[in-house]
Amino acid sequence: MHTQAVKARAAELGFDAVGIAEAGPIDPDDRLGGWLAQGYHAGMTWMEHTKSVRQDVRAKLPGARSVVVVARNYHAPRPPGQPGAGRVSRYAWGRDYHRALAKPLRALAQLLDAFDPKSRSYCSIDTGPVAERAWAQRAGVGWFGKNAMLIREGLGSWCFLGTIITKVVLESDTPVEERCGTCRRCIDACPTGAIIAPGLIDARRCIAYHTVENRGEIPADIRPHFGDWLFGCDTCQDVCPWNRRAPTTSLKDFRPRPGNASLDLEMLETMDEPAFNKRFEGSPIRRIGLSGIQRNASIVRCNAAAPPQ
Repeated sequence: MHTQAVKARAAELGFDAVGIAEAGPIDPDDRLGGWLAQGYHAGMTWMEHTKSVRQDVRAKLPGARSVVVVARNYHAPRPPGQPGAGRVSRYAWGRDYHRALAKPLRALAQLLDAFDPKSRSYCSIDTGPVAERAWAQRAGVGWFGKNAMLIREGLGSWCFLGTIITKVVLESDTPVEERCGTCRRCIDACPTGAIIAPGLIDARRCIAYHTVENRGEIPADIRPHFGDWLFGCDTCQDVCPWNRRAPTTSLKDFRPRPGNASLDLEMLETMDEPAFNKRFEGSPIRRIGLSGIQRNASIVRCNAAAPPQ
């Protein structure tokens, strides 16, 4: 009874998919440990510090019995590009997804807490030490693509994920088997070769990592591969066959804000801090700060001026 009530409530709140898995170890083969040992996490040192929690949610919420995973489509058609502009990843076109999904996810958690008034569920929208994509796969929401993105039939990989760890016992869904077959379009299309094996990403070579997470200097051998990517990179998703018929999001928060799909380089280069904060209020772009976006703009500008190779 609780399981169906949770799924019905998730649909009412606008989530496009919901799945449930039994809480427990999510990485019995210590793949995360191997990935970290190779240095593939680059400067994301917090992943080292939260390794044990990422591998078992019960370390975050002792007594946890179930993990509820929800997905929300954010896909929108890309507007025409403009000369002298840098491209922005789709997820950053609209409102910051952490803010947009916090209220509906908390509302779903409140239902779970009502089933067990003595406990409080733990919510995460890419905000805590939770392996969201691994839990989404186990909960039947989708499967891991070779680009390590979570893919769901009918939605593709253009989805934000949210998780709720709860002490409530719920019926688990069946995990989804990988359905990429022999396709390797994402691997072949990656400008820097960051997908070093199916499902294995070396963040040290990933454009999305460097444009968003790297607060330092961009390696010289990576800069030319930015092309006109200013914030994030969608290349491995753009070529994915499962994304060809992705529906347009029904949530206005995720539709492109005017001018956010591509940003004028001159505007960014001449912008001061107050103007930056005002222009990108409520946007994921704001998190890298003015210095970060100007650093990226400088690289895109240099790439545009470089002779074709």
